[in-house]
Amino acid sequence: MHIMVFITVPKERDARTIARALVEKKLAACVSSAKGVESLFRWKGAVDKAVEILLIVKSTKARLPRIIRLVRSLHPYEVPEIIAVPVIGGYRGYLDWIDESVRQSF
Repeated sequence: MHIMVFITVPKERDARTIARALVEKKLAACVSSAKGVESLFRWKGAVDKAVEILLIVKSTKARLPRIIRLVRSLHPYEVPEIIAVPVIGGYRGYLDWIDESVRQSF
């Protein structure tokens, strides 16, 4: 099953580090980043806001546990946003490319 994982980070440096690690370790076929995402949230009993970078990770469900471990090891937040949603369809060529890109070679 294909998934998209959404991760927010505070700085471009964090975004680049996480994205590169995910692709280099074949945990993601592609990571897109959207700068300037304004997040409004409740944290430790107070309403807060931040301008963040949203990472959109294209991968497979089988890779999700390793994605979570890697992101948590690199992420500066105490409780990072790491949310996976299923891809219910798409262009077969692109989906095949995801599979090929995250396939581990031994």
